[in-house]
Amino acid sequence: MNELLRSEINDGVVTITLTQPGNMNALSLGMLDVLMEALDRAAADDSVRVVVLAAEGKVFCAGADRAEMIEREPAEWEPIVDRYLDPVRAIAGMDKPVVARLHGDTVGGGFGLAMACDFRVAVEGIRLGAPFVRIGLAGCDMSAGYFLPRLIGLGAATEMMMTGRLVKAEEALAMGLVHRAVAVDQLDDELAELVGRLRNGPPIALAFTKRAIRRSLDRDMNSEFDYEVFAQVQCIQTEDHREGVKAFFDEKRAPIFRGK
Repeated sequence: MNELLRSEINDGVVTITLTQPGNMNALSLGMLDVLMEALDRAAADDSVRVVVLAAEGKVFCAGADRAEMIEREPAEWEPIVDRYLDPVRAIAGMDKPVVARLHGDTVGGGFGLAMACDFRVAVEGIRLGAPFVRIGLAGCDMSAGYFLPRLIGLGAATEMMMTGRLVKAEEALAMGLVHRAVAVDQLDDELAELVGRLRNGPPIALAFTKRAIRRSLDRDMNSEFDYEVFAQVQCIQTEDHREGVKAFFDEKRAPIFRGK
């Protein structure tokens, strides 16, 4: 266990928990390093089916650590700002489903991490957003300029990024920004139901599905169709596909997918 985060594996699910509640789980450079290590381990571990990103305290993540926002030359800032995108790249590029457990306010860099995840389950009443312009920064920081228009549309994203407006989980649900908005006492049950479905799903097929979804954000229709054909040909040949057909059509039972 690291003092900045905790990584635990249980029944094929890795839960990575930010453990700096006194600092609102701010993304210090040290936090970025250990978060990348945890994400890389989860991605490389064949026993891991699902990754959950969580946090302790009242806030999920308040973004960059203010203590590190010191005077620097532009040449010094560029690699640092780019480094903040490393966990976003890792989450989006990982073949495994990643679920964000949003129990508290999720803003700035924390919002960027959440948007990179495949699923977001939030507690009603929490606030989400990219308030960078409120402190004189570009509203497109930490992947907001890429993910937010694609998640909620250009108009709504423009308002959030250019005004710094935060939205509550209920509005975020209506916008398509989060997948679930539930009462705090229902959060873990809702999360467990979703994670269980993903964990029991066919990992090879889910990996190809995630890749197809991510690719589609930047490619034309025919390029995406080509990839869909490729992905389905690969999945048709798997033991998981044969198991799914046998279980569904012949034996009327839940399939047991083994990632083969």
